[in-house]
Amino acid sequence: MISVQQQDFNQQVEYERLRCQSSIGAIVTFTGLVRDINDGQAVSDLSLEHYPGMTEKCLVDIVEKAKARWHIIASTVIHRVGQLSVTDQIVFVGIASQHRGDAFAACEFIMDYLKTEAPFWKKETMENGQTKWVDARESDQKTLSKWAE
Repeated sequence: MISVQQQDFNQQVEYERLRCQSSIGAIVTFTGLVRDINDGQAVSDLSLEHYPGMTEKCLVDIVEKAKARWHIIASTVIHRVGQLSVTDQIVFVGIASQHRGDAFAACEFIMDYLKTEAPFWKKETMENGQTKWVDARESDQKTLSKWAE
């Protein structure tokens, strides 16, 4: 399942959806949250924008790449958009597989690609009221390079 949505998600519900699959031996999940600090500045909230249709297609492509590399029985990717506050959930990635190695690797792979390839635009509002668009980090690009074939 892939969803780009404004509403929050329930981690336990998403976990249970993955857990009800047959033949699984491992579930790995990741949940990303809005931080209260970035680049040494206090953040009050985050606005996430996307390009509807293109974003979902990109997420499907990322999951398909993971499925081509690892044995994935089921997966869930939820990414929120809109106005989010500090500590709000942004993203959920869940992978169900027969083995933990595949589940861990696929989950990390999907998150690395989400951070660098998915068409989301983030704008932070600082506690002083200033706003700034968040650029891709060089460290995220370096992390992505470990998946090069």
